[in-house]
Amino acid sequence: MMRFLRPGLAALALAFAAPVQAQALKDADPALWVVEDADTRIYLFGTIHVLKPGLSWFDEAVWAAYNQSDEIMLEMIEPDEATMAGMIMKLAITPTGPTLTEKLPADKREAYTRALTDLGIPAAALDRFDPWFAAVTLTVAGLPKLGYDPESGAERTLSTAAKAAGKKLGGLETAEQQLGFFDALPEPLQLQFLVSTIDDLPKMGTEIDKMVTSWATGDPDSLAATLNESMRETPEIGKVLLSDRNARWAEWIDQRMRTPGNVFIAVGAGHLAGRDSVQAWLAKRKLTAKRIRY
Repeated sequence: MMRFLRPGLAALALAFAAPVQAQALKDADPALWVVEDADTRIYLFGTIHVLKPGLSWFDEAVWAAYNQSDEIMLEMIEPDEATMAGMIMKLAITPTGPTLTEKLPADKREAYTRALTDLGIPAAALDRFDPWFAAVTLTVAGLPKLGYDPESGAERTLSTAAKAAGKKLGGLETAEQQLGFFDALPEPLQLQFLVSTIDDLPKMGTEIDKMVTSWATGDPDSLAATLNESMRETPEIGKVLLSDRNARWAEWIDQRMRTPGNVFIAVGAGHLAGRDSVQAWLAKRKLTAKRIRY
């Protein structure tokens, strides 16, 4: 479920995190593509929303593509914490009816309570929240214990650099839209999402380490294999959170190709891998995304 994390939600981890220790720099060469014609060049860069400190990726071809671009587009522009908290309170609260714990299958309740306790979260703290929010919280809150730091995520780095350089910075979606994708899922799917998260927690560190290794070595095929394995468990969620969004972003790129200039697009690496990737949707629009080798 790691591919569903959003940069704004990653800030939740800070409430439960111990400081992450700095590490020696390690070279990373994530995959990079370009779609271009005579007067327009659009770079496609896959990100990991949270990383361990010490990876050197914002250099070489990635830096060159960013530096040549006048416009930087992320999945969304992260709102301030108060705004994000307000959106969550608006969308994720269920004030009446059975509690979240009561909605869970009986054989999952003990594992759910234990997972919350291990993270220092009171057992009943999320009982009035929707299942999708509990699933995301369990995952994000556990990341610092695995050495992952929300402040080291690629979007934070790119956003900070773009603001300092005075580059135009925009989002393909809004934070409210992204939260809405989760909130619009039928409750049975949300509960399936939460149960899957509970079951996957013991292997979360191994899964995200594998994904980051694939990303850092520029291996989208390996990344796609990891994602597709988990997609088979909840294909309906994959459609909403991956495939449908990729199709819309391909449409945005198609439209943007009609305006001269250079654009650097950075979205979650899972969106640029697999048979329903942004590149696959671009191909349906007769646009070719060429891999930049470096």
